[in-house]
Amino acid sequence: MAMRKNSEAALTVEDLSVTIAQHEILQHLSIAFPPGRRTAIIGPNGAGKTTLLRAIAGFNEHYTGRISLDGHDVRDMKPKQLARRMAILPQGATAPPDITVYRLVEYGRFPYRSYFRANDAQADREAVTWAMQVTHVDSFADRQVQTLSGGERQRVFLAMALAQQPDVLLLDEPTSYLDIAHQLEVMNIVTDINDRYGITVIMVLHDINHAMQYADEAAVVHEHHIYAQGRPEEVLNEQLLADVFGVRAERFVNSRGTVILSPVELVR
Repeated sequence: MAMRKNSEAALTVEDLSVTIAQHEILQHLSIAFPPGRRTAIIGPNGAGKTTLLRAIAGFNEHYTGRISLDGHDVRDMKPKQLARRMAILPQGATAPPDITVYRLVEYGRFPYRSYFRANDAQADREAVTWAMQVTHVDSFADRQVQTLSGGERQRVFLAMALAQQPDVLLLDEPTSYLDIAHQLEVMNIVTDINDRYGITVIMVLHDINHAMQYADEAAVVHEHHIYAQGRPEEVLNEQLLADVFGVRAERFVNSRGTVILSPVELVR
């Protein structure tokens, strides 16, 4: 098995403010992500969910405040050092033309390679093989990515992120544009990886019920800051959907005991 540890990395965001083109996206936002758990970030369009994820991943350093991984400011970490600890699957990931599944997943090993030393080829192969197995894409390793279905491609991009062997996995709307079956497949894979290997998962989700079913913690971003945070069944309720999303919802409990919220009308 290539994946190491159950590390349970501690990630905290303190007093984070982000301004883009003179427009303040996030304002004095603070949040601590439970280590080794799955946190869903939800909120209206334009609330700053992706902005928060990109700042955590090191893609945007133009912010004030502090983002810490195990007590270390991420701005003090070199890009490859950070990439060995955190991986991100962004929205709308694309692959170079004519690349095979194996080669694309292999790109996830870039943080471990250097011009100044020979990389460990065996460790790379083991990590890539592991990542492809846990995402169930190993059976079509030699196929070109462009020939795959949307659900298959998404699993390949997830495998590429996992090949980094991260302590923290960041997912930006991982089920967008997927049909129901592929949505469930991706979310079940993410849950299994978290359960088995202790990777801290932070995922931006639009589907409230996915947050209810697959997250240990929910954080609601609204009006530039964290509006509410806690266990999904406690935080995500009819009143919050009315206050934050402007919809009236009805509450149900499915056969597995999971609360389901069904929006029925606008209240604005």
